[in-house]
Amino acid sequence: MTAPTLPAPAATVPAGPLRPVLRTLAILACLPYIVLKVVWVAGGRLGIPDGSVLLDHPTMMGVANGVSVLADAVVVLLALLLTRPWGLRVRAWPLVFPLWAAIGLIAPIMTAYPAQLAVSLLGGDGGGSAGPPLEPFLDAWVFPVVYGGFIVQGLSLGTLFVLYARDRWGRVWSGRLRELPAGASTPGLRAAAVTGAVLALAPATLCFLWASGSTTGLSADLAAVYDSDRAVVDTVRGIFLLVAAVAVLLLVLRRPAGPRVRTVMGAAWVASGAAGCWGAYMTLVSLLPAAGAGNGPTGLMITTYAVEMITGFLLAGCLARVLGRRSAAT
Repeated sequence: MTAPTLPAPAATVPAGPLRPVLRTLAILACLPYIVLKVVWVAGGRLGIPDGSVLLDHPTMMGVANGVSVLADAVVVLLALLLTRPWGLRVRAWPLVFPLWAAIGLIAPIMTAYPAQLAVSLLGGDGGGSAGPPLEPFLDAWVFPVVYGGFIVQGLSLGTLFVLYARDRWGRVWSGRLRELPAGASTPGLRAAAVTGAVLALAPATLCFLWASGSTTGLSADLAAVYDSDRAVVDTVRGIFLLVAAVAVLLLVLRRPAGPRVRTVMGAAWVASGAAGCWGAYMTLVSLLPAAGAGNGPTGLMITTYAVEMITGFLLAGCLARVLGRRSAAT
C-alpha cells in the first residue's frame, strides 16, 4: 500500500498553555506503570501477591515487562513530538502508526475500566480489574493506579494528536462524506471493506455471546471464573469491532452523504486500532504457557482473537487508502 502524500505541515506549534499542560499530564501518567515494570524487571514483587500466575514464568515475564517499559517510553516520545516544533518535521507514517497503536490499546481500557467500576457498584461480581480471570494475579491497588494512568494518557495524548492533526492535516478530514473523492471508492477497496466488515461479525458475535452468559468455546475452568469484569471487556471488544466495520464502510461507500468526515474517520481510526491491537495482544497472550491444564484459552478463543486482529488491520488499511486518496485530492 502506498503511503499518502499529506499536506505540508505548519511552520510552528501554536502558542498557548494547553499543549504544555497536556504534555506534562501524559508524561506524568506514564510514571506509575513504568516504575512498576522497572521494579518487576529488577526482580521486585511490588503489587504481586504470593502464588500469582505472574511468578510462574519469570524469564518470559521479564522480557514482557521490558517491552512494556519501552512501549510506555514511546508514549513519552509521542507527547514531546506532538508539542515541539521538531515534531512537525517528522514524516507522516512513522508518527501515525505508533499513535494508531497507542490509542487503539488505550481506548478499550478507557471504556471498559470505568464501566467495570460502575457494574461493580451496581452489584456485579467483578472488582474493576482487567486482568486474566485466574487468581491470584495482582494486588487490588495496582489496577486503579495503572488503569487510571492509562486513562489520563489516553485523554491527554488523544487531545494532543487531535490538535496536532488539525493544524497539520486539517483539510484531509474536512467536509461531509459526499465530498470524498469518487476515486477513493475503488472496487478493490469496497471488496476489502466488505470483507473486513463480514469478518468482524464472527468475533463480535462471540464476544456478545460470552458477555451474555454463553460458555460456547470457553474451557470449563475459564467458564467457571467468568465474571462481570470479563463480560464488560468482551462487550467493549464487540462494540469496537462493529464500530470499526460500520465507520469504514461509510467512508468507502460515501453513504449516507451527510455525516462529517472527521467524525467517521475518527471512529474508524480508534475502533480499528482497538480491534487490531487488542486482537494482537490477546492472540499473543493466548499463546503463552497456561498456569495449568484447562486454564488456557481454547482453540476457538485463539481463533477469535486472531480474526479480531486481522479484521482491525484490514479495516485500518482501508482507512489508510481513503486518507491517501483524500490527501491527494486536497
